Amino acid sequence: MPRDLQIAEREVAILIENLIDTEDVSGDVVEFGCYMGDTSVKIAEVMKNWQEKWLWLYDSFEGLPEKTIEDKSGDGWAFRPGELKASAESVASKFKKLSLPEPVIMKAWFNELDPNGDLPSQISFALLDGDYYESIKTSLKLVTPKLSRGGKIIVHDYRNSALPGSAKAVNEFLENNPNFHLRQASGLAIIELAD
Repeated sequence: MPRDLQIAEREVAILIENLIDTEDVSGDVVEFGCYMGDTSVKIAEVMKNWQEKWLWLYDSFEGLPEKTIEDKSGDGWAFRPGELKASAESVASKFKKLSLPEPVIMKAWFNELDPNGDLPSQISFALLDGDYYESIKTSLKLVTPKLSRGGKIIVHDYRNSALPGSAKAVNEFLENNPNFHLRQASGLAIIELAD
């Protein structure tokens, strides 16, 4: 996969299919780790005629943080601190150029977010693309208490051997939260509330 394409087209198709499934579910749509906003724009294009749903984007815009031991991989040598840096302004300008509704853009490290003040009160769909163990672990902790029944969480890089922390965080979460279950598609983990 080219370095400038962070989510493969096949994964985008799965993502959009699952997003559409949540149109009638209460709550807003969130993306943790929006990078340059390419996937965010695809989400917004689907949502543009939806009533009363907002898109919330979260990113440090500082690039990748340091890896922890959970993220170490022989395949992951290319992922270095500061890599994948972008700007909130460039993301916002993509929405303006395409005449899409402006999202809520929050510039912060995920562990700095206030779950009550910085997130919507209800979430119907979440894309978690934080790459590393701590980012995915923190994102899940923020999103799951607000996930509506019928909502979906998609975690990117679940099967990416270069980023093993993503799968580790998901698997630990599922072990400790039996009220959620995992559906898998491609390199994505799809998490839903159990029936």
